[in-house]
Amino acid sequence: MQASVQFKFGMRVRQLRLAAGLTQEDLAHRCGLFRTYMSRIETGRANPTLTMVDALATSLKVPIAALFETCLLYTSDAA
Repeated sequence: MQASVQFKFGMRVRQLRLAAGLTQEDLAHRCGLFRTYMSRIETGRANPTLTMVDALATSLKVPIAALFETCLLYTSDAA
C-alpha cells in the first residue's frame, strides 16, 4: 500500500522538527497553531494549506522545498 502524500509530508515535518530540537508544542506555537493540529499534520491526518506550509518552513528555518524532500524516517517498504 502506497503512503499518502499527507503522511509523507507529515513524516518530513517531524524529521525536521526533531532535527531542530523542537517539541510539537514549540513548533505549533511558532506557527500559531494548536499542538493537536501539529500532531494531525505529522501523522498525515491533516492537509495543510500553502500558507501553513510557508509557516512551517519559516518556523523550521528551512526552504519550502526542504519540506518536500524524501523523509529518511519513511521508506516505501515500511508501508
